[in-house]
Amino acid sequence: MQTEPLPPAARVIDVEGLHALIGALRGEGRRVIGPAVAGGAIVYDEIDGVQDLPKGMTDEQEPGRYALRPRDDGALFGFAVGPHSWKKFLHVPALRLWRAERRGQDVTVEAPAPEAPAVAFIGVRACELAAIAIQDRVLTGGEYVDPHYQARRENAFLVALNCGKAGGTCFCVSMEAGPKVTRGFDLLLTEIISDDAHAFLIEAGSPAGAALLAQLPARPATQADIDAAEAIVTRTAANMGRAMPQEDVPALLMRNLQHQRWEEVAQRCLSCANCTMVCPTCFCTTVEEHGDLMGVESARDRRWDSCFTMDYSYIHGGSVRPTVSSRYRQWMTHKLATWHEQFGTSGCVGCGRCITWCPVGIDITEETNAISASETAGGGHGDS
Repeated sequence: MQTEPLPPAARVIDVEGLHALIGALRGEGRRVIGPAVAGGAIVYDEIDGVQDLPKGMTDEQEPGRYALRPRDDGALFGFAVGPHSWKKFLHVPALRLWRAERRGQDVTVEAPAPEAPAVAFIGVRACELAAIAIQDRVLTGGEYVDPHYQARRENAFLVALNCGKAGGTCFCVSMEAGPKVTRGFDLLLTEIISDDAHAFLIEAGSPAGAALLAQLPARPATQADIDAAEAIVTRTAANMGRAMPQEDVPALLMRNLQHQRWEEVAQRCLSCANCTMVCPTCFCTTVEEHGDLMGVESARDRRWDSCFTMDYSYIHGGSVRPTVSSRYRQWMTHKLATWHEQFGTSGCVGCGRCITWCPVGIDITEETNAISASETAGGGHGDS
């Protein structure tokens, strides 16, 4: 696992240098995961080299809409975030907890040891690093540690990326989660494309990152390189597609628990759980029991679940949140308000996935701003 950033001098590599980086990581026995085009989207998958990256591709994102488009340059990272988050490799969607088998009067129980595959993630954005830090606190930062997440997390090498493009649904600036990467990485890239060069400013953020950087064909960065990288991040920050209201959002939502907006959004919400599945910080799971008809074998599995499902809050007598409005309110107030009480931060990093991948285009920033505007207009808060 990476440590706090170190301050070594920045270097510059070209596309071949990036290919060498991927090769070096594979040479360490790591499975290298990076962006690739599949199924009409840019997803995270295993890559062998730069030839697998989405060269010259970008994405257009709006509420309920995602489309790939060609770029007029050969950028390898010229897009925002897609439907996948790195959560799927660290807090895996399905996990066998234990298996039991009965032979006569003897019962044996096998609990698989936590897997710790050697992986390297290429192109981790600032918002995604913020999301990983949140899951670190949730799943390893308390008295009860998830050993499966911890094992995977400790064996992951993170190659971060300063964003060169803001998506139409991004709002990381207003969540103080990007687009500039500041911590939590092993190596950091900024893609710089000019009329005569295609290069990457590369910086180390851990001893492991510094050791790997020393192996790459690189030259020292000039002030012009550093200025160009800063200009890219500044431009991206100025082109956010969305923004949260600049006020105390937790207090705003908690004094409006009976606001009419919850019912209005429920008329559109399908309660499909897409928003929680694509969210890089949501961590809810359920446990399933499996057994054969002979009563010889049984198993317990854990899989992702969502507060949008009726069964998630089911207790004896029925569901605690039987209506769509109550489930949407639970998700949004937990994400933006009560998460602060539990974990000390917001549960949202402004990546915009929940907006893009909502089938009906519900926008968490629009809903929050609407509640805020209703107070400004003199409507007061809904539970007064």
